[in-house]
Amino acid sequence: MKNPVILDFDNSVGTFDNSINIDLSGWQDRIRYATTFSNFRKLEMELEKQMPETYGAVFLGSGDYHHVSQLLIKHCHKHIKQEPLTLIVIDNHPDNMRYPFGIHCGSWISHAASLPFVDHVHVVGITSGDIGVKHAVENRLKPLMSGKLTYWSTKVDVSWANILGLKNAFQTFANVDDMMSAFISSIYKENLPVYLSIDKDALSPQFIHTNWDQGEMEPRHLTDLITNIGSRLEACDITGEVSNYTYHSFWKSLLSKLDGQTTVSDELVTKWQKEQHELNSKLIETLSAYL
Repeated sequence: MKNPVILDFDNSVGTFDNSINIDLSGWQDRIRYATTFSNFRKLEMELEKQMPETYGAVFLGSGDYHHVSQLLIKHCHKHIKQEPLTLIVIDNHPDNMRYPFGIHCGSWISHAASLPFVDHVHVVGITSGDIGVKHAVENRLKPLMSGKLTYWSTKVDVSWANILGLKNAFQTFANVDDMMSAFISSIYKENLPVYLSIDKDALSPQFIHTNWDQGEMEPRHLTDLITNIGSRLEACDITGEVSNYTYHSFWKSLLSKLDGQTTVSDELVTKWQKEQHELNSKLIETLSAYL
């Protein structure tokens, strides 16, 4: 089993057997939730210096860092698999929203879809109204219209997409089991190496807690997906931990609250981090057969 890597921005992940900890606490305020492209490029250079040659699952900490997946996908292509990749993102949100000030945790998918070696991007597990008609203009349409991005959702009215001819880009289902069955069947046809990015806010709060609004998936859906991807899995990152943070920037603080992020008590943070750690350990065990 390859060693898991912890990109330790916020001290929320803990440690695992043989895990490699990369201390990035000094980057927290610059990178968390949103950052400029200049800072993002500097972080990319830092990761190039510190990432080990081989590694297993990479843990990012809070979902506020999900945009760092963009850098890990590039790293994977450069150092692990220099051929086209399918990107599968498990998330309760599309992460394909407009953000004009750089890149943030809710906008990175359009940047990933623009990478020439990314053949297709699937965002799976969406229950958020971010893909509903009220937020239609906030979604970046280019990757959807080009056929390079597909949303897989449950119980969201996406009928507005039909008007724009985007029916195939919006796969919507009555329940998670139907969605996952259809999705797993579809990825067999692509037959490309897979980069998997998991944001645990796609999971139901019956099983895990985050400080973002959550979806309806269960841990068994993640296990089934990993098993069905099998030997095609080249790399995986995992985010969705719980940590509180007071932003130095008023702008970041305001935007995160408008996006629905909540602050929880220190007692709950401790309790939820323990739950998260137990799930992470199970995911590492499942992934170890392939990474």
